[in-house]
Amino acid sequence: MATALISHPECFRHEPPDSHPERPARLRAVLSELEHPRFSSLVRVNAEKADLDVLLRVHAPGLVETILESRDAASRGRIQIDADTYMSAGSADAALHAAGAVVEAVDGVMGGKYGNAFCAVRPPGHHAERLRPMGFCLFNNIAVGAMQARDKYGLQRIAVVDFDVHHGNGTQDAFFRDANLFYASTHQMPLYPGTGYENERGVSNNVLNRRLPPGSGSVEIRAVYSDSILPALEAFAPQFIFISAGFDAHRADPLANLDLAEDDFAWITAEICAIAARVCEGRVVSALEGGYDLDALARSAGAQVGALMEA
Repeated sequence: MATALISHPECFRHEPPDSHPERPARLRAVLSELEHPRFSSLVRVNAEKADLDVLLRVHAPGLVETILESRDAASRGRIQIDADTYMSAGSADAALHAAGAVVEAVDGVMGGKYGNAFCAVRPPGHHAERLRPMGFCLFNNIAVGAMQARDKYGLQRIAVVDFDVHHGNGTQDAFFRDANLFYASTHQMPLYPGTGYENERGVSNNVLNRRLPPGSGSVEIRAVYSDSILPALEAFAPQFIFISAGFDAHRADPLANLDLAEDDFAWITAEICAIAARVCEGRVVSALEGGYDLDALARSAGAQVGALMEA
């Protein structure tokens, strides 16, 4: 079955200040890369908005109401949620489509329409906690998708692997107290948001954090995945695997100090897909998180999508 590329034009309408790194040009760069003829077999899908009840599986009603009710205030000018996170007139709808894209990906994979999927969306999601948006993120897109797999399809064991350079504190928050949810993250430390220590292990060792010092590159991250993340993922035997695909660990990224290249993201993705083929019928959905150098982001996303297509 083909790989799906799921996005929506509304995701361009989330417009932080012009100097903000999480800008519409990020998504434009990714989608432009994926117009190359080598990606012609992708199934291209426009995502619907996520329903309210889907969001409430992850987020408190107050957070959802705050985001949706901020549309009116944002229509009169940008509003600032925290030091890094803004909303513009189109932000709420962009966030609804971003979460909806991961829901659509789950439905398509479970329904046999796609073999796997890449969600090219913004705003990103993995910092958004149950009670607060933060770190450029409004809704936690990946966690919303995970709960769709569990609650709609009855899957019990669900995993997220997060290779964004920043720790996904929001996804960890959603998974920490449920032994049937597995979260694994590699991330630079020290770095925002300051979470993701090895002793943060969840209720049943279902959280696995691996910190990387500044300057770590291909050798270091592949060793961490080979020795730790991948064996733990396979031992967990998930029924569905999600990838938080932040490409800001690339050596060209301006917000961090790791030394990865496109091939590293492709390798990690291929290894995850190989496990998925063995344990969960190949069910993999990836969603865009960070990545702020436009050229590196585009090439890295293309490398990952290529690995998904070859799985």
